[in-house]
Amino acid sequence: MNNLMLKIIVWTKLAIFLLVVVYLLLFIWNNDERVTVWIWFSHEWPTTLVPFFAITLLAGIVGTLLVRMVWRTFRQMREIFSHKKSQQLHRDVADLKSKAEMMQTKPISDSSTATSAKL
Repeated sequence: MNNLMLKIIVWTKLAIFLLVVVYLLLFIWNNDERVTVWIWFSHEWPTTLVPFFAITLLAGIVGTLLVRMVWRTFRQMREIFSHKKSQQLHRDVADLKSKAEMMQTKPISDSSTATSAKL
């Protein structure tokens, strides 16, 4: 039974792959028209649709990667700033604790308790 399922899965994947290849070949065959792509003022690029689609796809991939990189950089900067802020708060708390220890009153000595007991 397990072997039969494996064969079904392999043949299904192969059929899907062949359908995609046939579609791509038909797509390339039917989109061989010449087009003029406007790039910048007074600069146009005559080409066919297939290279134009390929370049557009690559530009989209590069753009997505750049946006993702910028997003990660901003997130890392935000983490760095929050880490700096937390370190500063820890230093401030440690400083306040050390100042509080210095300002604590000294314990009452034995001689002062003896005088207070006489009264």
